Amino acid sequence: MDISVARKRLEEMRADLDRSISVLQGEHPEARADDAADAGAILSEADRNEAMLESVRSQRAAVLSALARVETGEYGNCVDCGKPVAEARLEARPDAARCVGCQAKWDRRRR
Repeated sequence: MDISVARKRLEEMRADLDRSISVLQGEHPEARADDAADAGAILSEADRNEAMLESVRSQRAAVLSALARVETGEYGNCVDCGKPVAEARLEARPDAARCVGCQAKWDRRRR
């Protein structure tokens, strides 16, 4: 993937994620429950909102990391083995930090 195209896609992804974070941070269920069922629904919604916010922040961190690799000239190389990340993988996931093999190993270790 051409580095300027990668940078542009990553910057667009960062902007989209920033907007999502702003929206999610603005969504706070009001604590006006009249009974326990309403309180449970409000808590559940707040939990879902927090989980989504955490996921979006994680995605944003991956994008920022990819942008840093663009700046240092390391973009497109696996952060674990140093081999090139497949072009198709970068097309599908511009923020990919690892080749498919190393990503699979990393995912297994996280479980």
